[in-house]
Amino acid sequence: MLQRYLMVWLVLSSGVSLFWPRLFPGAFDPFLPSGNALTVGIFLVMFAVGALMRLDEVLEVGRRWPAVIFGTSVQYGSMPLLAYLIGHAFGFDKATMLGVIMVGCVPGAMASNVLTMTSRGNVSYSVALTTLATMLSPIAVPLALWMTLDVSGDMSGQFKFWKVSQELLIQVVLPVLLGFGLRRLSTVFERLAERWAAVVANLVILWIIASVVGLNRQRLGLVFGFRDGGLMFSETKLLLALLLINVLGYLSGYLAGRLVGMNDSMRRALTLEVGMQNCGLGTTLVLRLFPGDEYVAATIPTAAYTFGCVFTATILALFWSRIPVKDGSDTAVGVSVPQTASTDS
Repeated sequence: MLQRYLMVWLVLSSGVSLFWPRLFPGAFDPFLPSGNALTVGIFLVMFAVGALMRLDEVLEVGRRWPAVIFGTSVQYGSMPLLAYLIGHAFGFDKATMLGVIMVGCVPGAMASNVLTMTSRGNVSYSVALTTLATMLSPIAVPLALWMTLDVSGDMSGQFKFWKVSQELLIQVVLPVLLGFGLRRLSTVFERLAERWAAVVANLVILWIIASVVGLNRQRLGLVFGFRDGGLMFSETKLLLALLLINVLGYLSGYLAGRLVGMNDSMRRALTLEVGMQNCGLGTTLVLRLFPGDEYVAATIPTAAYTFGCVFTATILALFWSRIPVKDGSDTAVGVSVPQTASTDS
């Protein structure tokens, strides 16, 4: 129920966060996190992801390594480049540009695996892509940020390659390894994880996004709100830029799959994996790595992209769910794969 209607819960929880002071004036605000609450939230999400990872899914990365490396390279190559080009083409200010770049540089979102299943895509390939992108993030993300941010200019004193790498090791890789290790060591934990880990992960993701909304109520009110009968030009420009990054990301994944001869099910998986980004992680990275009021607005693109990519990916997955997967054996990038996949966690 929670995963199937994730977009509905996303809109409801973030809507409550946006209007909380009006709905409950003077009441305690649960959407204004303090201290390291967002960091702990991301840690819990990635721990749940590790707890859901089956051994055969991890081994899948090794068995299909050419296709998995190719797909991950497409994601980490195309999305930062799209964010950089589109961000500069639209001429955003420093803080907004940081948020747009972060959207392009973070690894793929866990929800892509669920939507790949809905779209009749190859779920095991999707999980393998998410797994490798996650494990490579301590190197790939800071490298992508270093190449796309203007580190020789205004942000030269803010960006530190190994600081980003360290944050990703602690927030992403370590909890995934802990969750996966506990699953392998304890059958009791494995049963609990199968039942509750996805629920915990999705609830925490919803709270993280709602918290970002709470931290940016006034700014997001302008982005999604109306003034003088329509959206302000600057806010419309941001939404259009994020939509372009998202749609062109899908297109990059799909065309890359066709280029190397992937079958239909794998192309669908790669398309969703490339276009969907873990922007909850992006938000926490912005807040921790770029402190100060001048960069708070950088969380707006990451929050807005979360809405956008889930919405567009859901539409795409529902469209594909009505179209049968074309038959044919896949020999893309030197690996043979089955046409169908098992159900993803």
